[in-house]
Amino acid sequence: MIRNLLLAGITILCLAFLLIPAFTDDKPAQSMAASSDAVKRGEYLTTLGQCHDCHTPKKMAPKGPEPDMTLALSGHRSNSKLPDVPAGVIGPDKWGAIGNNDFTAWAGPWGISFSVNLTPDDETGMGTWNEAMFIKAMRTGKHLGEGRDILPPMPWPNIAQATDDDLKAMFAYLQSIKPIKNAVPDPIPPMDSK
Repeated sequence: MIRNLLLAGITILCLAFLLIPAFTDDKPAQSMAASSDAVKRGEYLTTLGQCHDCHTPKKMAPKGPEPDMTLALSGHRSNSKLPDVPAGVIGPDKWGAIGNNDFTAWAGPWGISFSVNLTPDDETGMGTWNEAMFIKAMRTGKHLGEGRDILPPMPWPNIAQATDDDLKAMFAYLQSIKPIKNAVPDPIPPMDSK
């Protein structure tokens, strides 16, 4: 009798494991495919949006600076020395902005801004960000979605026009790339505001 109950129990368990997939969606496989599609879409959008132009440090090549993809999207190098901004170069009747040699630091009427580390490094990049924070930052122009202003030349007003799905895809891609430890300096306010 106990043997028959045990066999009946095992049979029921086996049937349950065989029938459960028929009554449920294959969500893990679908979400992995959707996630893979989102990452691909995000890579396309960050390439089209020219994110590497400012957020990837450059190396000198025969035709000038080109993105150093070993440091992809890691922002202004923390150990990079900036030349002094020449006095009187920036103004209403002068230059509007100047950039350093690898286009990761920019000086203008707002002060000096540095391209942030977009990699998923937990300490120095976007590793602790979530999707909602990223979308809010791109929509509001505020660091972390509620902090300091995101400064020029970051074209956040243009990116703010993207759909939620496109911003989610960009975030998925940025979270999928290699984390690079690089503590980008804080922006430097304009000289006359000190």
